[in-house]
Amino acid sequence: MSETDSIFQRVVSKLLTEIFYGPPSGEAYVVNPGDPGLLRQLGTISAATASMQPIPGKPCIASHVHHIYFGLSLLNRWFSGEENPFANADFNESWRRTTVAEDEWNAMCESLRKEAEVWRRAVAARSSWDDTSAAAALSTIAHTAYHLGAIRQVLAAAS
Repeated sequence: MSETDSIFQRVVSKLLTEIFYGPPSGEAYVVNPGDPGLLRQLGTISAATASMQPIPGKPCIASHVHHIYFGLSLLNRWFSGEENPFANADFNESWRRTTVAEDEWNAMCESLRKEAEVWRRAVAARSSWDDTSAAAALSTIAHTAYHLGAIRQVLAAAS
């Protein structure tokens, strides 16, 4: 592994940990110090709240969570060697989850947690990077941060 690959791997791993689990003590680059991160934030949300659509025409929290899960599952398949899991992916389908019962919500959050952890570990274990894999890793940070912010806007509107 080159020094550049090693630095990139450590930084991306650190940022993925921060966005999914919150920043480690003393280091915050994407969210504020003490932020719970996406996965712990979701643990504070009920199925009823996740299903609410307080902003007319905008997705509910359950839709955002299912969309993030869908994208990570595709990336994990791709990083595992599947040639092109994106070819037949229906990204519109990833937004169709609009209401969830408590057991469905818990299962959805657990599925997202598992995919996030598989992705975080895959990135941490990667020994070399090309343009495509580096872009995929970086875009995951930005994409997840966007949805974390959107989820928080939905929560604020629901209050």
